[in-house]
Amino acid sequence: MAGMKILVTGGAGFIGSHLTDGLVGQGHDVVVLDSLDPQVHPTGKPPDYLNSQARFVQGDIRDPEVLRPLVCRSEAIFHLASAVSVGQSQYEIARYVSVNSGGTANLLNLLANEKHTVRKLIVAASMSSYGEGLYACPRCGPVRPGLRPEAQLAAGDWHPRCPGCALAVSPLPTPEEADLHSNSIYAVTKKNQEEMCLLIGKTYGIPVVSLRYFNVYGPRQSLSNPYNGVAAIFLSRIKNGQPPVIYEDGAQSRDFISVHDVVEVNLLALESCRADGRILNVGSGRAQPIREVAETLSRTCGKPIEPEITGKYRKGDVRHCFAENAKLLDLLGFRPRVSFEQGVAEMVSWSTTARALDLFHQATAELVSRGLASR
Repeated sequence: MAGMKILVTGGAGFIGSHLTDGLVGQGHDVVVLDSLDPQVHPTGKPPDYLNSQARFVQGDIRDPEVLRPLVCRSEAIFHLASAVSVGQSQYEIARYVSVNSGGTANLLNLLANEKHTVRKLIVAASMSSYGEGLYACPRCGPVRPGLRPEAQLAAGDWHPRCPGCALAVSPLPTPEEADLHSNSIYAVTKKNQEEMCLLIGKTYGIPVVSLRYFNVYGPRQSLSNPYNGVAAIFLSRIKNGQPPVIYEDGAQSRDFISVHDVVEVNLLALESCRADGRILNVGSGRAQPIREVAETLSRTCGKPIEPEITGKYRKGDVRHCFAENAKLLDLLGFRPRVSFEQGVAEMVSWSTTARALDLFHQATAELVSRGLASR
Protein backbone atom coordinates (compact mmCIF):
# COMPACT_ATOMS: atom_id res chain seq x y z
CA MET A 1 0.00 0.00 0.00
CA ALA A 2 2.95 2.36 -0.44
CA GLY A 3 2.18 5.78 -1.85
CA MET A 4 -1.30 6.13 -0.34
CA LYS A 5 -2.92 9.47 0.42
CA ILE A 6 -3.32 9.43 4.19
CA LEU A 7 -4.95 11.78 6.70
CA VAL A 8 -3.78 11.77 10.33
CA THR A 9 -6.15 13.65 12.64
CA GLY A 10 -4.36 14.87 15.75
CA GLY A 11 -1.13 14.31 13.83
CA ALA A 12 0.87 17.08 15.54
CA GLY A 13 0.52 15.38 18.92
CA PHE A 14 2.81 12.98 20.72
CA ILE A 15 1.66 9.73 19.09
CA GLY A 16 0.44 11.38 15.89
CA SER A 17 3.78 12.98 15.07
CA HIS A 18 5.64 9.68 15.46
CA LEU A 19 3.02 7.96 13.31
CA THR A 20 3.42 10.66 10.67
CA ASP A 21 7.17 9.98 10.61
CA GLY A 22 6.50 6.29 10.09
CA LEU A 23 4.02 6.88 7.28
CA VAL A 24 6.26 9.37 5.48
CA GLY A 25 9.14 6.93 5.86
CA GLN A 26 7.08 4.34 3.98
CA GLY A 27 6.50 6.71 1.09
CA HIS A 28 2.95 7.79 1.82
CA ASP A 29 1.51 11.22 1.00
CA VAL A 30 0.50 12.44 4.47
CA VAL A 31 -1.73 15.32 5.57
CA VAL A 32 -1.83 16.22 9.26
CA LEU A 33 -4.92 17.88 10.72
CA ASP A 34 -4.50 19.33 14.21
CA SER A 35 -6.20 22.13 16.14
CA LEU A 36 -3.02 22.88 18.12
CA ASP A 37 -4.93 22.84 21.40
CA PRO A 38 -3.07 25.23 23.77
CA GLN A 39 -3.02 22.56 26.48
CA VAL A 40 -0.87 20.36 24.21
CA HIS A 41 0.76 23.08 22.10
CA PRO A 42 1.05 26.15 24.37
CA THR A 43 3.00 28.19 21.79
CA GLY A 44 0.18 27.89 19.28
CA LYS A 45 2.59 26.72 16.60
CA PRO A 46 3.22 23.29 15.04
CA PRO A 47 6.08 21.54 16.86
CA ASP A 48 9.49 21.67 15.20
CA TYR A 49 9.64 17.88 15.13
CA LEU A 50 6.55 17.63 12.90
CA ASN A 51 7.71 15.97 9.68
CA SER A 52 8.35 18.60 7.02
CA GLN A 53 7.36 16.17 4.25
CA ALA A 54 3.78 16.02 5.57
CA ARG A 55 1.34 18.81 4.77
CA PHE A 56 0.02 20.49 7.90
CA VAL A 57 -3.50 21.89 8.20
CA GLN A 58 -4.54 23.68 11.37
CA GLY A 59 -8.20 23.06 12.02
CA ASP A 60 -10.82 21.53 14.29
CA ILE A 61 -12.09 17.98 13.73
CA ARG A 62 -15.57 19.38 14.46
CA ASP A 63 -15.46 21.76 11.48
CA PRO A 64 -16.91 19.97 8.41
CA GLU A 65 -15.69 22.66 6.02
CA VAL A 66 -12.09 22.07 7.10
CA LEU A 67 -12.45 18.30 7.23
CA ARG A 68 -14.42 17.65 4.02
CA PRO A 69 -11.65 18.24 1.44
CA LEU A 70 -9.13 16.31 3.55
CA VAL A 71 -11.39 13.28 3.90
CA CYS A 72 -12.44 13.30 0.26
CA ARG A 73 -8.87 13.19 -1.02
CA SER A 74 -7.75 10.43 1.38
CA GLU A 75 -7.34 6.70 0.87
CA ALA A 76 -6.74 5.95 4.55
CA ILE A 77 -7.43 7.84 7.77
CA PHE A 78 -5.81 7.50 11.17
CA HIS A 79 -8.17 9.12 13.67
CA LEU A 80 -6.19 10.22 16.72
CA ALA A 81 -7.75 13.64 17.38
CA SER A 82 -9.13 13.69 20.94
CA ALA A 83 -9.21 15.67 24.14
CA VAL A 84 -7.12 13.46 26.44
CA SER A 85 -7.38 13.31 30.24
CA VAL A 86 -9.40 11.10 32.54
CA GLY A 87 -9.52 13.55 35.44
CA GLN A 88 -10.16 16.70 33.42
CA SER A 89 -13.01 15.03 31.55
CA GLN A 90 -14.95 14.75 34.79
CA TYR A 91 -15.51 18.51 34.93
CA GLU A 92 -15.02 19.63 31.30
CA ILE A 93 -17.80 17.29 30.22
CA ALA A 94 -19.22 19.29 27.34
CA ARG A 95 -15.79 19.83 25.74
CA TYR A 96 -14.81 16.16 25.92
CA VAL A 97 -18.11 14.98 24.46
CA SER A 98 -17.99 17.67 21.77
CA VAL A 99 -14.41 16.97 20.66
CA ASN A 100 -14.28 13.20 21.03
CA SER A 101 -17.80 12.07 20.23
CA GLY A 102 -18.87 15.06 18.14
CA GLY A 103 -15.63 15.25 16.19
CA THR A 104 -15.80 11.56 15.36
CA ALA A 105 -19.44 11.91 14.34
CA ASN A 106 -18.42 14.71 11.98
CA LEU A 107 -15.76 12.52 10.38
CA LEU A 108 -18.15 9.58 10.00
CA ASN A 109 -20.90 11.80 8.62
CA LEU A 110 -18.58 12.76 5.77
CA LEU A 111 -17.65 9.13 5.13
CA ALA A 112 -21.34 8.21 5.00
CA ASN A 113 -22.54 11.08 2.82
CA GLU A 114 -19.69 12.36 0.65
CA LYS A 115 -17.96 10.83 -2.34
CA HIS A 116 -14.53 9.63 -1.23
CA THR A 117 -11.85 7.00 -1.80
CA VAL A 118 -11.17 5.97 1.83
CA ARG A 119 -10.20 2.30 1.98
CA LYS A 120 -9.20 2.04 5.66
CA LEU A 121 -10.01 3.85 8.92
CA ILE A 122 -7.88 3.20 12.00
CA VAL A 123 -9.19 4.72 15.22
CA ALA A 124 -7.27 5.28 18.45
CA ALA A 125 -9.36 3.80 21.28
CA SER A 126 -8.38 3.50 24.95
CA MET A 127 -7.87 0.95 27.67
CA SER A 128 -9.57 3.39 30.05
CA SER A 129 -12.89 2.08 28.72
CA TYR A 130 -12.28 -1.25 30.47
CA GLY A 131 -12.36 0.17 33.99
CA GLU A 132 -10.88 -2.43 36.32
CA GLY A 133 -9.09 -5.23 34.51
CA LEU A 134 -9.67 -8.96 34.66
CA TYR A 135 -8.92 -10.83 37.91
CA ALA A 136 -8.72 -14.42 39.14
CA CYS A 137 -10.75 -15.41 42.20
CA PRO A 138 -9.55 -18.62 43.92
CA ARG A 139 -13.16 -19.68 44.34
CA CYS A 140 -15.11 -18.16 41.40
CA GLY A 141 -12.48 -18.11 38.63
CA PRO A 142 -12.10 -15.09 36.27
CA VAL A 143 -14.06 -12.06 37.52
CA ARG A 144 -14.44 -8.34 36.79
CA PRO A 145 -14.74 -6.35 40.01
CA GLY A 146 -16.31 -2.92 39.88
CA LEU A 147 -14.74 0.17 41.38
CA ARG A 148 -13.61 -0.32 44.95
CA PRO A 149 -16.05 1.20 47.49
CA GLU A 150 -14.93 4.53 48.88
CA ALA A 151 -15.22 3.24 52.45
CA GLN A 152 -12.75 0.47 51.59
CA LEU A 153 -10.29 2.96 50.09
CA ALA A 154 -10.66 5.32 53.06
CA ALA A 155 -9.61 2.40 55.29
CA GLY A 156 -6.43 1.89 53.22
CA ASP A 157 -7.61 -1.45 51.85
CA TRP A 158 -6.50 -1.20 48.25
CA HIS A 159 -7.12 -4.70 46.94
CA PRO A 160 -10.14 -5.48 44.74
CA ARG A 161 -12.51 -8.18 45.93
CA CYS A 162 -14.45 -10.81 44.06
CA PRO A 163 -17.94 -9.46 43.29
CA GLY A 164 -19.34 -12.93 44.00
CA CYS A 165 -17.68 -14.12 47.21
CA ALA A 166 -15.65 -11.08 48.39
CA LEU A 167 -12.33 -12.96 48.44
CA ALA A 168 -9.15 -11.11 47.44
CA VAL A 169 -8.41 -11.50 43.71
CA SER A 170 -5.24 -11.52 41.58
CA PRO A 171 -4.84 -9.50 38.35
CA LEU A 172 -4.92 -11.21 34.95
CA PRO A 173 -4.30 -9.74 31.48
CA THR A 174 -7.48 -8.21 30.10
CA PRO A 175 -8.66 -9.48 26.70
CA GLU A 176 -10.52 -7.47 24.07
CA GLU A 177 -13.71 -9.43 24.77
CA ALA A 178 -13.97 -8.07 28.32
CA ASP A 179 -17.00 -5.88 28.97
CA LEU A 180 -16.32 -2.15 29.02
CA HIS A 181 -16.94 -0.50 32.40
CA SER A 182 -16.15 3.13 31.68
CA ASN A 183 -15.51 5.18 34.83
CA SER A 184 -14.93 8.64 33.32
CA ILE A 185 -16.35 10.86 30.61
CA TYR A 186 -13.08 10.42 28.71
CA ALA A 187 -13.48 6.63 28.80
CA VAL A 188 -17.12 6.90 27.71
CA THR A 189 -16.19 9.08 24.73
CA LYS A 190 -13.37 6.76 23.66
CA LYS A 191 -15.78 3.82 23.80
CA ASN A 192 -18.21 5.94 21.78
CA GLN A 193 -15.54 6.71 19.15
CA GLU A 194 -14.67 3.06 18.79
CA GLU A 195 -18.25 1.82 18.52
CA MET A 196 -19.30 4.54 16.06
CA CYS A 197 -16.33 3.88 13.79
CA LEU A 198 -16.85 0.11 13.74
CA LEU A 199 -20.57 0.49 13.15
CA ILE A 200 -20.28 2.96 10.26
CA GLY A 201 -17.41 1.00 8.77
CA LYS A 202 -19.54 -2.14 8.73
CA THR A 203 -22.56 -0.26 7.39
CA TYR A 204 -20.73 1.36 4.48
CA GLY A 205 -18.14 -1.31 3.73
CA ILE A 206 -15.13 0.64 5.02
CA PRO A 207 -12.53 -1.55 6.78
CA VAL A 208 -12.06 -0.22 10.32
CA VAL A 209 -9.50 -1.23 12.94
CA SER A 210 -9.84 -0.08 16.55
CA LEU A 211 -6.58 0.04 18.48
CA ARG A 212 -7.07 0.21 22.25
CA TYR A 213 -3.97 2.00 23.50
CA PHE A 214 -2.69 1.29 26.98
CA ASN A 215 -0.18 3.73 28.59
CA VAL A 216 1.93 5.08 25.74
CA TYR A 217 5.18 6.85 26.60
CA GLY A 218 8.32 8.07 24.85
CA PRO A 219 10.13 11.07 23.40
CA ARG A 220 8.05 14.16 22.52
CA GLN A 221 5.62 13.50 25.36
CA SER A 222 4.99 16.85 27.00
CA LEU A 223 6.67 17.27 30.40
CA SER A 224 4.68 20.40 31.26
CA ASN A 225 1.11 19.35 30.56
CA PRO A 226 -0.52 18.87 33.99
CA TYR A 227 -2.98 16.39 32.44
CA ASN A 228 -0.36 14.18 30.82
CA GLY A 229 0.48 10.51 31.35
CA VAL A 230 1.97 9.36 34.63
CA ALA A 231 5.46 8.64 33.22
CA ALA A 232 5.78 12.19 31.85
CA ILE A 233 4.42 13.72 35.07
CA PHE A 234 6.90 11.72 37.17
CA LEU A 235 9.80 12.64 34.88
CA SER A 236 8.90 16.33 35.04
CA ARG A 237 8.97 16.29 38.85
CA ILE A 238 12.24 14.35 38.98
CA LYS A 239 13.91 16.80 36.59
CA ASN A 240 12.82 19.61 38.93
CA GLY A 241 14.28 17.81 41.96
CA GLN A 242 10.86 16.90 43.34
CA PRO A 243 9.64 13.42 44.32
CA PRO A 244 7.00 11.75 42.17
CA VAL A 245 3.71 11.72 44.05
CA ILE A 246 2.04 8.29 44.20
CA TYR A 247 -1.44 7.51 45.46
CA GLU A 248 -2.42 4.40 47.43
CA ASP A 249 0.61 2.19 48.21
CA GLY A 250 2.43 2.27 44.86
CA ALA A 251 1.68 -1.38 44.06
CA GLN A 252 -1.13 -0.52 41.65
CA SER A 253 -0.07 -1.31 38.08
CA ARG A 254 -0.50 -0.17 34.49
CA ASP A 255 0.68 -1.41 31.11
CA PHE A 256 3.30 0.83 29.48
CA ILE A 257 4.13 0.58 25.78
CA SER A 258 6.69 2.57 23.79
CA VAL A 259 5.39 4.97 21.18
CA HIS A 260 7.66 3.20 18.65
CA ASP A 261 5.81 -0.07 19.20
CA VAL A 262 2.50 1.76 18.86
CA VAL A 263 3.58 3.20 15.50
CA GLU A 264 4.60 -0.26 14.27
CA VAL A 265 1.17 -1.66 15.18
CA ASN A 266 -0.54 1.15 13.26
CA LEU A 267 1.57 0.53 10.17
CA LEU A 268 0.86 -3.20 10.30
CA ALA A 269 -2.87 -2.52 10.68
CA LEU A 270 -2.73 -0.36 7.56
CA GLU A 271 -0.90 -2.98 5.50
CA SER A 272 -2.84 -6.07 6.61
CA CYS A 273 -6.52 -6.87 6.16
CA ARG A 274 -6.47 -9.50 8.93
CA ALA A 275 -7.46 -7.02 11.64
CA ASP A 276 -10.19 -5.29 9.62
CA GLY A 277 -13.39 -4.92 11.63
CA ARG A 278 -11.55 -5.95 14.80
CA ILE A 279 -10.50 -4.46 18.13
CA LEU A 280 -6.91 -4.93 19.25
CA ASN A 281 -5.26 -4.21 22.59
CA VAL A 282 -2.05 -2.25 22.10
CA GLY A 283 0.00 -2.76 25.23
CA SER A 284 3.15 -4.49 26.40
CA GLY A 285 1.24 -7.27 28.16
CA ARG A 286 3.21 -6.51 31.33
CA ALA A 287 1.79 -5.17 34.59
CA GLN A 288 4.20 -2.44 35.73
CA PRO A 289 3.80 -1.32 39.38
CA ILE A 290 3.58 2.47 39.57
CA ARG A 291 6.23 2.67 42.29
CA GLU A 292 8.67 0.82 39.99
CA VAL A 293 7.91 3.34 37.24
CA ALA A 294 8.97 6.19 39.51
CA GLU A 295 12.08 4.34 40.73
CA THR A 296 13.16 3.44 37.18
CA LEU A 297 12.82 7.05 36.06
CA SER A 298 14.79 8.35 39.07
CA ARG A 299 17.53 5.78 38.56
CA THR A 300 17.78 6.50 34.84
CA CYS A 301 17.97 10.26 35.50
CA GLY A 302 20.81 9.64 37.98
CA LYS A 303 18.85 11.35 40.75
CA PRO A 304 18.33 9.41 44.01
CA ILE A 305 14.82 10.77 44.57
CA GLU A 306 12.44 8.43 46.34
CA PRO A 307 8.76 8.67 45.38
CA GLU A 308 6.32 10.11 47.88
CA ILE A 309 3.81 7.38 48.72
CA THR A 310 0.82 9.34 50.01
CA GLY A 311 -1.55 6.58 51.07
CA LYS A 312 -4.31 8.76 49.65
CA TYR A 313 -6.69 7.73 46.90
CA ARG A 314 -8.53 9.21 43.95
CA LYS A 315 -12.15 8.35 43.28
CA GLY A 316 -12.52 6.37 40.08
CA ASP A 317 -8.96 5.02 39.94
CA VAL A 318 -8.57 1.36 39.01
CA ARG A 319 -6.08 -0.89 40.75
CA HIS A 320 -4.75 -3.00 37.86
CA CYS A 321 -5.26 -3.22 34.12
CA PHE A 322 -2.85 -4.71 31.60
CA ALA A 323 -3.25 -6.08 28.10
CA GLU A 324 -3.83 -9.56 26.78
CA ASN A 325 -1.82 -9.31 23.55
CA ALA A 326 -2.60 -12.62 21.85
CA LYS A 327 -4.57 -10.99 19.02
CA LEU A 328 -1.70 -8.65 18.17
CA LEU A 329 0.51 -11.65 17.58
CA ASP A 330 -2.14 -13.76 15.88
CA LEU A 331 -3.53 -11.13 13.50
CA LEU A 332 -0.56 -8.84 12.90
CA GLY A 333 2.41 -10.98 13.92
CA PHE A 334 3.49 -8.30 16.38
CA ARG A 335 5.33 -8.55 19.68
CA PRO A 336 6.44 -5.41 21.58
CA ARG A 337 10.12 -4.78 20.87
CA VAL A 338 11.01 -1.96 23.27
CA SER A 339 11.49 -2.93 26.92
CA PHE A 340 10.34 -0.48 29.59
CA GLU A 341 13.95 0.13 30.63
CA GLN A 342 14.99 0.89 27.04
CA GLY A 343 12.00 3.15 26.51
CA VAL A 344 12.62 5.08 29.72
CA ALA A 345 16.28 5.57 28.81
CA GLU A 346 15.25 7.04 25.44
CA MET A 347 12.61 9.26 27.03
CA VAL A 348 15.07 10.58 29.62
CA SER A 349 17.73 11.15 26.96
CA TRP A 350 15.27 13.12 24.82
CA SER A 351 14.23 15.22 27.82
CA THR A 352 17.80 16.53 28.13
CA THR A 353 18.07 17.75 24.54
CA ALA A 354 18.13 21.50 23.92
CA ARG A 355 14.87 21.37 21.96
CA ALA A 356 13.03 19.41 24.64
CA LEU A 357 14.23 21.80 27.35
CA ASP A 358 13.18 24.78 25.26
CA LEU A 359 9.70 23.31 24.75
CA PHE A 360 9.50 22.53 28.46
CA HIS A 361 10.33 26.10 29.52
CA GLN A 362 8.07 27.70 26.89
CA ALA A 363 5.16 25.49 27.82
CA THR A 364 5.66 25.91 31.56
CA ALA A 365 5.72 29.71 31.21
CA GLU A 366 2.48 29.60 29.23
CA LEU A 367 0.81 27.30 31.76
CA VAL A 368 1.91 29.54 34.65
CA SER A 369 0.38 32.53 32.87
CA ARG A 370 -2.89 30.59 32.55
CA GLY A 371 -2.82 29.47 36.20
CA LEU A 372 -2.35 25.77 35.39
CA ALA A 373 1.13 25.35 36.86
CA SER A 374 3.41 26.85 39.47
CA ARG A 375 6.99 27.91 38.99
